[in-house]
Amino acid sequence: MQTMNISIPDQLKAFVEHQVGSGRYSTASEYVRELIRDDEKRASQEKLAALLLEGIQSGQPSELTREDWDDIRGEALRKFEARKQSKLA
Repeated sequence: MQTMNISIPDQLKAFVEHQVGSGRYSTASEYVRELIRDDEKRASQEKLAALLLEGIQSGQPSELTREDWDDIRGEALRKFEARKQSKLA
């Protein structure tokens, strides 16, 4: 795990200390990591929403065939396997 030093105003430091003191977080680092994960999730959701909107606006809808679903499933499985392999490396 990497270390990152940040500077925050006294008011924010007091807020972080209050969050840790509430017992929900054991350390300030844990609190900041959760904030970053939440922001990462929000960014992913925004990207998904933009892609969905792009798809909706891309033209006339067409019916998905069994072959389309098989292609989608195959691509998802390939991406899953690639991600799993990269985590093992």
